[in-house]
Amino acid sequence: MVIAIYFLVDGGKRMDTLTDKVKEIEKEEIVNALKGCNWIMSRAARKLGITERMIGYKIKKYKIKREVKYIEDEYISNR
Repeated sequence: MVIAIYFLVDGGKRMDTLTDKVKEIEKEEIVNALKGCNWIMSRAARKLGITERMIGYKIKKYKIKREVKYIEDEYISNR
């Protein structure tokens, strides 16, 4: 017999497990390091104190992708 106990927080949502929270924090730190290092993996890895191979593995594991937004220039024509 398995008994599962869930704690409910605001609005009756189930709280994540500690493992889920640790993964989310790790992912956020990797993304922050990458952004701070202009998405250069070797620099971000050095900043986090891990190897390039490890950051590559974690980027793949967490499916981290760089978002590129293109802004279209608006031209005003004087007619």
